[in-house]
Amino acid sequence: MCGRFTLTAPGEQAAQQFGLSEAPALAPRYNIAPTQMVAAVRAAEGEPSLALLRWGLIPSWAKDLSIGARMINARAETAAEKPAFRAAMKQRRCLIIADGFYEWQTTGAGKQPFYFRVEGGRPFAFAGLWEWWRGPEGEQIESCTILTTAANELVQPLHDRMPVILRPADYGRWLDPSLRDPAAVTDLFAPLPADLMHTYPVSKAVNRVSNDSPALIAPVA
Repeated sequence: MCGRFTLTAPGEQAAQQFGLSEAPALAPRYNIAPTQMVAAVRAAEGEPSLALLRWGLIPSWAKDLSIGARMINARAETAAEKPAFRAAMKQRRCLIIADGFYEWQTTGAGKQPFYFRVEGGRPFAFAGLWEWWRGPEGEQIESCTILTTAANELVQPLHDRMPVILRPADYGRWLDPSLRDPAAVTDLFAPLPADLMHTYPVSKAVNRVSNDSPALIAPVA
């Protein structure tokens, strides 16, 4: 699964990596948590554009937004079948920008967080789905979920699931609004190979959502 992640890269780097026409103003974030706003790339008139979406997908038919806290992740293998995700899987796919994520290992001394990055520490994209929801007072909220897949050999000792991390060459296909058949993108759900990632233990300070500093991604013994 994916319950916390980071985005510390400057907007200029994100713009270059994701083909954005303008560099977004992105403050470094070291402890992004569910229900917070996250940076996502969507297709808009054939061009990628950046949006800020609430993490935790709220289906259009939901009575209130509280359901979003339980929809931070969606299993890639079944998203096309689930009522909460199937419409988005057909026509509202997005790239959720990150440069690392956390997972926890249960030990005798409690849960030890580990930080995962891709090769070179560059920004990357989780495969995401987004949805819009209109509240009883007419307010509109755009929200998202991160797709997950079977864990690779690096993540598996900590958890049996990991986020779907897309390769840059596949960004365009994932965002392509003309591909409405989920079968056209299911091959992208394979876990990123373990040799393209690395991990190390970090401070348990990341367990507290209010903590947000570079110290959270510093290796610990």
